[in-house]
Amino acid sequence: MAKKSMIEREKKRQRLVDKYADRREELKEEFANATTPAAKIEVHRQLQQLPRNSAPTRLRNRCWLTGRSRGYYRDFGLSRHVIREMAHTGLLPGVVKSSW
Repeated sequence: MAKKSMIEREKKRQRLVDKYADRREELKEEFANATTPAAKIEVHRQLQQLPRNSAPTRLRNRCWLTGRSRGYYRDFGLSRHVIREMAHTGLLPGVVKSSW
């Protein structure tokens, strides 16, 4: 299980990303449509003024149950350990152990 502080930090980053997503998208569109270099520089400066943790690239996928960051499966939002345990207990419908 990940430290509580790491899990909370990720939640805080997610809230910031959600909060500034529209503003960031507007500025990126403005930057793409800017015609003069001075206008591009001004829009770029405004983008840089946004909080660092509001960028989506700062997010790390984590298991919502344990907080584990490695071995993360996007389809389930869980780590491989949790998926295995849940599949063995029958909590994931349609997931069967493969054999060939």
